[in-house]
Order: sequence, then structure tokens, then C-alpha cells
Amino acid sequence: MATEHGQPNRLEPFSVLGVPIHLTSDYLSWLVERISQKQGCHVVTLNAEMTMQAEREPRLAAVIRQADLVIPDGAGVVLYLRLYGRRVTRCPGIELAEALLRELSQRSPGAIFFFGGRPGIAAQAAVNLQAKYPGLAITHCQDGYLTPETTPDFLHKLKTLQPQLVLVGLGVPRQEFWIAEHRHLCPHAVWIGVGGSFDIWAGSKTRAPGWLRNNHLEWVYRLYQEPWRWKRMLDLPRFAWRSLLCRFTH
Repeated sequence: MATEHGQPNRLEPFSVLGVPIHLTSDYLSWLVERISQKQGCHVVTLNAEMTMQAEREPRLAAVIRQADLVIPDGAGVVLYLRLYGRRVTRCPGIELAEALLRELSQRSPGAIFFFGGRPGIAAQAAVNLQAKYPGLAITHCQDGYLTPETTPDFLHKLKTLQPQLVLVGLGVPRQEFWIAEHRHLCPHAVWIGVGGSFDIWAGSKTRAPGWLRNNHLEWVYRLYQEPWRWKRMLDLPRFAWRSLLCRFTH
């Protein structure tokens, strides 16, 4: 898909504490264009927590650097960019993925593959999404509880199906590692790590109210829903401190 001036939607690279972010005015158009041209890509949804994990884990940092598209999913990343004068809008991965599903339901008959979540969750998410967007071709759903015995058949099915879109909900960083390891099986597919999106689409969990999301406080609601995440949430003040330190010392 082209911009209003007839030029392809281009990405501007930027760095967030050593890992890349890609800036554009229309991520959805960029992805639709990739699918229409059968150009595979790996999409990473970057937030503050993942950025700090990447500082500690070189393997994750390498996967993020190799990704074709890294979007500003988290409020912390958006605020970091604004410290450098970049007035960007947050692009939540769940919203981008659903917008892409909606677009594909209207224009493309290609297959879509869901992988991840607890047993039955991805399948229920597919049912709900197909009811919401008639024509959506979600052709296979697989929960995230593969065993050594079931993995070969699953990978064979994925390779045989050759979907145009693969959504992987295994959590960070497992989903990023899994995509990097297996994307060669479907080289023309768009691969996106969607975290807990299947739970939201299935109706087993809810997103934060709009007023929390609009005020960069969605993390508060996630902590309320999943209090066991409190140790991981400590990365948020660490990210804020590192961001300020980086901005005012360079």
C-alpha cells in the first residue's frame, strides 16, 4: 500500500537504549503492503519491560535488532521518544494485530495461524474474531503447550499450510525466540508476537479501561490483574531512570 503521494510507506529507524524502534505514520499500511507483496517479516512490540530485558539478555537484544519491524507498544517507549522530540503515538500490538485481521478479512483469502495461550484460548479467540469479522480465514489454532512428541507434526502443519499471518502468544521473550527460530518455515508470512492478546480476544481477560490506556497507566491494570508480575514491573522505574540518564548525559 502506498502513501497519499504514491510512495511506499517507509520506516525511520531510531534507537531506544540500544535496541531499534521503527517510526512511521501508518504501521498497518506497511504490513498490508508486505503481505500483498509476499514479503515475510518479524514484528516486535517493544515496551519498557522488554527493553530492559534486552539489556540483560544479549540473545533477546539480537532478536530485536534482526526484526523487520519494531513498534512502540509501551507508554515508556513513547515517552522516551518524546524526550528526543519525536511526537509519536503509542501503537499497542493487540490493536495493530486486530486491525490487520480486520483488513485481511476484507481483502485477502490467505490462511491465518494462531499459536499460544492455554488450551482452548486461541480457538475461542478465533471464534470470537471470525464472528466480529466475517470472512476472516483463521485456519488453525494451537495452544502453547506443545510436547516433544507433538512438536514435529505441528511444525509440519505450519510449513504445509504456509499462512500469510502467524500470531504467536507465548509471552516475552519466549515468543520472540520462537519466531526467530521458526520463521524460515513460512518465509512469506508476517509473524507477530502478541503476548496475552488471545486471552483478551477470547474474553477470558479484559484490557484496561480507555482512560487508563490514554494516560499511560495500562501497566497499573495489568498489575492488578496479575499481581505476580510485580517483580517484572520493577523494570519500569529502571527504564525511566536509564532514559533520563541517557538523554541528559549524551
